[in-house]
Amino acid sequence: MIELFPEGFEEIDGVGGLELAVYTNAAGEERVWQAFGGAAATSVDDDWLDRWRQFHKPVRVGGLWVGPPWEEPDPDAVPVVIDPGRAFGTGGHPTTRLCLELLEGEERGSVLDVGCGSGVLSIAAAKLGFAPVVAVDVDPQAIEATERNATENGVDVDVRHADLRDGELAETALAVANITADAVAELSGRLRSPRLISSGYLVFDEPRLDGYHVERRLEEGGWAADLHVRR
Repeated sequence: MIELFPEGFEEIDGVGGLELAVYTNAAGEERVWQAFGGAAATSVDDDWLDRWRQFHKPVRVGGLWVGPPWEEPDPDAVPVVIDPGRAFGTGGHPTTRLCLELLEGEERGSVLDVGCGSGVLSIAAAKLGFAPVVAVDVDPQAIEATERNATENGVDVDVRHADLRDGELAETALAVANITADAVAELSGRLRSPRLISSGYLVFDEPRLDGYHVERRLEEGGWAADLHVRR
């Protein structure tokens, strides 16, 4: 389902098992039938495009407020307003919150966001005073979402299309990568930043990079984030 509908689907506890539901059109329905067979299709009300918004709630991380544009930011916080579009993330996932917590404690300087998604980490970094900020992703929809969200937040982010496993990585003082444990490990030998904040994996995952050691680890709800520092 993740491969068929990377923009998202719903998990529903049903009788005798877990039901996976996706809001889609006739073409998407055909993809489900080809992959699984025996799928059931049901017409939904016309307001389904708006109902998904209830799943995106704002979060507070230190002095940052991160949330979607239909919510009101806290008056005493630095607002990071993220419209996820078709890319992952408004800041509500534990891995994003853990990255933001580590990010707040870092010395201000240049930042590379590896796998920027909707741009939440890049934009938060810019709002916190990091500069310049470079964001890269292989997904064109993520590039579009990050550019749009950066503009809406009034910050300058250099957004680039790049294959994280093959393209050259920019040299910055700090890198952030909320991706997967395997993808983090593949940065080994290619990362040019002396410090890396990584997440996107569970607590039993421990991705390691050649020439780096883990200086700090944060955990929440079974998820983990690490601060890697070059030896």
